[in-house]
Amino acid sequence: MQPHDLSVGGDVLERVTRCAQQALGAYGCHPATTVRLLNVSENATYLVEDPGAGPSVLRVHRLGYHTEAEIASELVWMDALRAEAGVRTPRVLAAADGRRIVTAIDDASGEQRSCVRFEFLPGTEPVGDSVGHFAELGEITARMHRHARQWPRPSWFTRFHWDYDAAFGAQARWGRWQDGMGVGPAEREVLGRLDATLRTRLAAFGTGPDRYGLVHADTRLANLLVDDGTVSVIDFDDSGFSWYLYDVGTSVSFFEHEPQVPALVDGWLSGYRRVLDLPAQDEAEIWTFILYRRLLLVAWIGSHSAVDIAAELGAGYTRDSCDLAEKYLSQAS
Repeated sequence: MQPHDLSVGGDVLERVTRCAQQALGAYGCHPATTVRLLNVSENATYLVEDPGAGPSVLRVHRLGYHTEAEIASELVWMDALRAEAGVRTPRVLAAADGRRIVTAIDDASGEQRSCVRFEFLPGTEPVGDSVGHFAELGEITARMHRHARQWPRPSWFTRFHWDYDAAFGAQARWGRWQDGMGVGPAEREVLGRLDATLRTRLAAFGTGPDRYGLVHADTRLANLLVDDGTVSVIDFDDSGFSWYLYDVGTSVSFFEHEPQVPALVDGWLSGYRRVLDLPAQDEAEIWTFILYRRLLLVAWIGSHSAVDIAAELGAGYTRDSCDLAEKYLSQAS
């Protein structure tokens, strides 16, 4: 796994911020333009406030997570969803020379990072976890899935996979769940049984084109913006190839153990079925994908310990994961 350079301390963030400031020149921004950090997760995201052009959003990529071709592929799918699927996504704002991906260099360290500038979309994250919000999320997800199944991707299109090997194999993308916070011998035993069961069930489920394809891979309410009834989808950075049902697993990320989740999943399904049918055999594996995502997040928290939400959840998330795993395993056997 490539070390997550953005989660190791303020000195790194200072270098990233200098890259963000350096990138402004490529966009022809006003000399008084400022950048303000909004979020750090896989990447660092900044609000750009340009007196001459208004606000926009600049994403500065972490090192080693995506190639330039992979970033370009993400952007072209966002374009296609907006143009062809009725899914509102932020437009990419090109540099003065037409580039959609700018390489910024921190003069102090010589570090180079890829940057993408997006239009600023008005709106806020839906407040509260409600069945209505999840129905809307399910409907939007189904529109993305329908588009992905039909879309003739460019020949150069390339994105990574979220299959079992990428999640839990020798080169696990987010690190090993065994290195998660609070994973001791007892937790390792429970989660090891979960890992083995997931591997078996996913192999049986298969990767046929009706079940596996291009997905957003982080369809949470946090990645929706609602403005006067208009809903936008943001943060396609993890988009790639996986099971379509992985998206329902991501919809309840970080609170999979909460008692309201079954009702929220039912809401998600009701919205999804407005657009696409879901066979009973697929629906029967929904909790497989919720637990798959959950185990992935145990690994993510362990490898992103300096990210706010990871530090907040910590070992408690692992303990709740074990309880959820036992419940799932008792029903899956």
